[in-house]
Amino acid sequence: MDNYIVSARKYRPATFRSVVGQKALTTTLKHAIQNNKLAHAYLFCGPRGVGKTSCARIFAKTINCLNLTAEGEACNECESCRAFNEQRSYNIHELDAASNNSVEDIRSLIEQVRIPPVIGKYKVFIIDEVHMLSSAAFNAFLKTLEEPPHHALFILATTEKHKVLPTILSRCQIYDFSRISLADMVEHLEYVASCEGVQAEPEALNVIAQKADGGMRDALSIFDQVVSFTNGNITYQAVIDNLNVLDYEYYFRLTEAMLSGSVRPALLLLNDILSKGFDGQHVITGLASHFRDLLVCRDESTLVLFEMGASIRERYKEMAKRCSDSWLFKAIELANTCDMNYRTSRNKRLLLELTLIQLCQLNQIGQSEADKKKGQIDPVGGMNAAPTAGGVQSAPSGGTELPPQSAPPLQQPVQPSQELRRTVSAQSPLHSRVSSSPISQNNSESTPRKFSRPPQFGTSIKEIGVERPKEQTNVQTVDSVHDTRNTFTEPDLIRCWDAYAASIEKKVYLKNTMINCKPVLKEHFYFDVCVHNPGQQDELTNNCIDILNYLRTHLQNSHIQMRVQVDETNQKHLAYTATEKYEHLLKINPVLGKLKDEFNLTTD
Repeated sequence: MDNYIVSARKYRPATFRSVVGQKALTTTLKHAIQNNKLAHAYLFCGPRGVGKTSCARIFAKTINCLNLTAEGEACNECESCRAFNEQRSYNIHELDAASNNSVEDIRSLIEQVRIPPVIGKYKVFIIDEVHMLSSAAFNAFLKTLEEPPHHALFILATTEKHKVLPTILSRCQIYDFSRISLADMVEHLEYVASCEGVQAEPEALNVIAQKADGGMRDALSIFDQVVSFTNGNITYQAVIDNLNVLDYEYYFRLTEAMLSGSVRPALLLLNDILSKGFDGQHVITGLASHFRDLLVCRDESTLVLFEMGASIRERYKEMAKRCSDSWLFKAIELANTCDMNYRTSRNKRLLLELTLIQLCQLNQIGQSEADKKKGQIDPVGGMNAAPTAGGVQSAPSGGTELPPQSAPPLQQPVQPSQELRRTVSAQSPLHSRVSSSPISQNNSESTPRKFSRPPQFGTSIKEIGVERPKEQTNVQTVDSVHDTRNTFTEPDLIRCWDAYAASIEKKVYLKNTMINCKPVLKEHFYFDVCVHNPGQQDELTNNCIDILNYLRTHLQNSHIQMRVQVDETNQKHLAYTATEKYEHLLKINPVLGKLKDEFNLTTD
């Protein structure tokens, strides 16, 4: 126990070759050493655990080595290398800026810079977490950093480059360290496991690498933790249990439920996940990443973006073949929206369940839209089955016949017969209280209908109804091949009117107008709407095509017409100008006129 050293320290890189995942940077540093082109100040920046401080130490050790190898590595045999390995070198000084961030600390550092090295060529000062220095300390350090002695070299390391003063950045060569890739991290973990005599499954090491999020130090710390838990035999299931990681098996099962449209199994699976202690946001972010992995697995060109192990790659490719690009695009969008709204939601579980329900309905929505494009929508808005040979379909419940759903070609318009119109009117669930009296075919088809005179609400009523034949009106009507004349009552009309008003959330003014102004059914399928001002009249007139199409579809009557009238009897004339206000007050109190004349006042 006394000799135990954690893997992050035991396997810390000692040469440029042993640095993991930073080949471009290490190659640049080695070439600079071999060509004797060293800058006086370097800035190593990047996320945690990617090798910034390790590379700084290796660089300091190598430039003072007395016998460099042909590859540009330190020999580890000369006096300078042995002093460094035994931590007794006076040529390398490390300063933690988090705890030494004052001006006095920088002054002490500047005093040490003046002393030349005892062994080797350079005296290297490594300042870790340099962004923690105060502004005064940065300013005190500027002159020395810009023009240090020829034997002094500074290496600054930070995880937050944006907090370093621009004047400091301009005096340094900047090296940006990247996150370590999943493949490099797994390869290094396999090396460490083989050195420690630990049996480890590749899938288990893959999970450890994902949990580390690009930091090798985190990965080695997790590795030590799992080794203690499994007693030297690391399995995938053991890693999942110990790290409380959500298994990708759950995501595959959720995707299966979504593709099949099974809402209830998906909700039960979500309940099983939450009952094991997983956070809801972790679930939805993992699901979004799962959809992203499925998307990149759909094409060989993007397969390089998939960072899972090779053993699970084939399963992702098989699942990706069952998902369309459009489905995955919409699924990722829904998951991302849920992730953004999760923190502000008061009922977080309901938000997750609602998102799962929407994901399970994606295929059904896509099929409905495809059917709409093919024209397979009945007048009430439901999906239709294929027409039978006789032209009349059987209802799903059996016993009641429905009219044919497929229309004849446009070249041969066919008017529905009187008997067929009776059948549709009697069978429509929206018109159970409708009168069964048939409509005269001569009255509906032979003579053009004209607008009748609307009832008078006042002496100054504006009308938009014009007495002209229906074929000349600018109102969009249903095609003649779908000509229907089902009768309906005024409550049916008001119910559909309110339903359309509830469906237009974005058109607030139109919605409020429809809520406050109800239609009044008149003869020959006309209805009147009395509004309060010309603005409401214009709003209904501009949207009359959409309103009429909605009413004609849901009431199964292609001859519905609307007349909008303005009732000006109750309108109040408001005084806006100063003169109008004066005249209004003068009517109330005539004494104001005498006051105006007495003092020679004006209305301006």
